[in-house]
Amino acid sequence: MIQFEQTFRNFLLRHQEKYNRSYHFLILMYAIIAAAQRIELYYRTGALKDNLGVAGSINIHGENVLRMDQIAHEIVIHYLNSTERVIQAVSEETDDIIDMNRDGGRYFLYFDPLDGSSNVAHGLPVGFMFGIAKRNLDGNIQGPEDFHLRSGREYIATGMFVIPTGMFTLALREAGCWRFHADETNTYVKPSRMMLPEDSRKWELSYNAGNIYTFGEKIQKWININEKKYTFRYLGALAGDFHRLLLNGGMFMYPAIVNHPDPEKNRPQGKLRLMYEANVVAFMCTEAGGDAVDETGTPILDLPPEKHHQRTALYVGSKPLIDDIAKVLRK
Repeated sequence: MIQFEQTFRNFLLRHQEKYNRSYHFLILMYAIIAAAQRIELYYRTGALKDNLGVAGSINIHGENVLRMDQIAHEIVIHYLNSTERVIQAVSEETDDIIDMNRDGGRYFLYFDPLDGSSNVAHGLPVGFMFGIAKRNLDGNIQGPEDFHLRSGREYIATGMFVIPTGMFTLALREAGCWRFHADETNTYVKPSRMMLPEDSRKWELSYNAGNIYTFGEKIQKWININEKKYTFRYLGALAGDFHRLLLNGGMFMYPAIVNHPDPEKNRPQGKLRLMYEANVVAFMCTEAGGDAVDETGTPILDLPPEKHHQRTALYVGSKPLIDDIAKVLRK
């Protein structure tokens, strides 16, 4: 007997019907899927087409831009524009907010087109991460659309593709966190509900061990006390590390850098970007039964964004671990 798996398209159609929602979100998600598939194609053929090197420019974060960074950004912008449903987009690769359809659009999109791009030259997994918020369509308490930056609590969905593994994870507000697999036709199928495991024997800690000496004293002490209780794993790409975390449980952390020998390399506010990195995984983790906080122990999703490339420290994972480290951070 032939076995047929439920497709992402069917899954999303049923979700929209169940919650009496419009087709506009379907159009947006189909465009995001198409963009991810095109990015994966370029990544798989990157070495053949000489697309894995440095582009020769520096981005707004002071980092070398790779050709794949530029390619991925252009692909996402193309597909988002094609939907005519996006009001504005924020990309890690551009300094300015990108206007698309200010009058007729319905969604704001915040994305990192190629998370972990330092892995590109080695053929290791990278990610395409995104968060979606909705405009004020019904004249709610916020009044007419004011184009303000949304906090994570205002997102309606977040997702990430781990490229080139064929894995796609999507979280829908109050509807769970789901993982899909690309089949032999590159169609995303087989939705699986993701919930962080309660058995702490599977939990893993994930952080840059080479940076421990730069962390605050409270975090260094916590690591020294707790690190032997768990397995250690670190890939160096948030999407890849969080992908493991959803299956095995534990905690990923990127603390603030406060004790670096070179003061210019300190990042007391944290390094990861709030809008299209921290909020994305915090939203997914919350829908999977976990939690996420910043360096002060404040829930990531409650942080009010003051600028679109705002940085933050991040502790995300199984709720007992996050509760424990949040107490330390709040002291």
